[in-house]
Amino acid sequence: MPRVRKGAARNKARRRVLRAARGYWGTKSRHKQQAKVALLRAGQNAYRDRRARRRDFRRLWIVRISAACRMRNTRYSRFINGLGRAGIGLNRKMLSQIAIEDPATFDTLVEQAEAATTASAAN
Repeated sequence: MPRVRKGAARNKARRRVLRAARGYWGTKSRHKQQAKVALLRAGQNAYRDRRARRRDFRRLWIVRISAACRMRNTRYSRFINGLGRAGIGLNRKMLSQIAIEDPATFDTLVEQAEAATTASAAN
């Protein structure tokens, strides 16, 4: 049986790696081994930062809601607790958007949250 060398498969693998590493600086875009290492690291960073981005956005929404609550003489924790007791199931992203774009609606939400908190405290 004749000896088979991996010519086509090896070239295809090298092309695939280098195409994925296009735009990287220096050796990382030209040499297969350096490109493989760079791609692994890039994948790890991308995976980690997708989760970090979600955390960052949640923190931003909480800061915005908190600021809107302070303008209405209430605290963020009291507001969120009151919404839960009132059965209002809006997420923080939507609450943040409402606080920015429709302050009148946010005022009614604060009133409902306060009413639900005082009603539960009275019981």
